[in-house]
Amino acid sequence: MRVGHNPPKRQKLSDVIVEDVKRWIVAERKQPGDRLPNEKELIELFGYSKSTVREALKALEVRGLVSIRTGPGGGAYLQQVSVDHASEPLRNFLHFHHLDGHHIYQLRKVLEPELAVSVVGRLTPEQFARLEENVRLCTIEPTTEDELRTQREAELAFHTMLAEACPNPVLSFMCRFLNDLLRDLVVYKKALDHHHFGETNVDYHTQLLAAYRKEDADEVRRLMAEHMVDAEHHMHEMEAHIGAKHLLLPSGQR
Repeated sequence: MRVGHNPPKRQKLSDVIVEDVKRWIVAERKQPGDRLPNEKELIELFGYSKSTVREALKALEVRGLVSIRTGPGGGAYLQQVSVDHASEPLRNFLHFHHLDGHHIYQLRKVLEPELAVSVVGRLTPEQFARLEENVRLCTIEPTTEDELRTQREAELAFHTMLAEACPNPVLSFMCRFLNDLLRDLVVYKKALDHHHFGETNVDYHTQLLAAYRKEDADEVRRLMAEHMVDAEHHMHEMEAHIGAKHLLLPSGQR
């Protein structure tokens, strides 16, 4: 054996089952709510012990791919992995990489205009109503830190609503993930002096809604691109005002 060469780590038997189940989901085009073979069938299918199969099922449950039901009709059922479940481990990983607004907006300035255009002509009356109510909420003058926090979260929620309407699941997830990073990054209660930030957000969101009503893709792209540049500028101002020591602290320490 060569000096310094590390042999590949042997894969756990339960992980082999997990990967086979994931391939089966894709190959058979399975949907949330579909039932996995029962424990006895999985043991016969893979030829592994009961404890190994149970370990694999537990791993699938922890990863959010299945829910385990007990009682009559029980078993392992496929479920849609939520955005929160998928993004939280990635956000936890990035918390140790000293993120700042530049890192996030370097991507956000590229992705948000693409997402915005992808939604043109796809918004339903119900989605328009939710977006308009979101903008209305953000026009109310905040009088407390809690109200300001709610508005800052609503400003990000506007973009999350657009992501929910995006036909590209990869683009949708990436933009929602960046929104979650921003929510984690900004210490809302320290931003009371940044009223202009909220005012410009409302202005851009209002103009975007008008462009969506007209289904003007070029105008939507232009507005979202300008909005991201403006938001990055305010983010830098906010970070300078707050100071790095207040960023990315666990919520209980803020």
